[in-house]
Amino acid sequence: MKRIILLVAAAALAGCGVETASTAATAAALKKQELEQSKKTLEQAQQKIGQAMEQVQQSQQSREASEK
Repeated sequence: MKRIILLVAAAALAGCGVETASTAATAAALKKQELEQSKKTLEQAQQKIGQAMEQVQQSQQSREASEK
């Protein structure tokens, strides 16, 4: 009887370990997705900043040309 109880307890504990590992893997996958999305957002922001800088430079050149 003690062996059966020990086997049931061991099986229950092993199941908890599998669930914990699965949860950790899921959390890691979510973090990876968040990181990839953050990289995309950063790239888009950098592109917008670059475009804004080009517009400022063009307007400055236009002002300088009209002053001459």
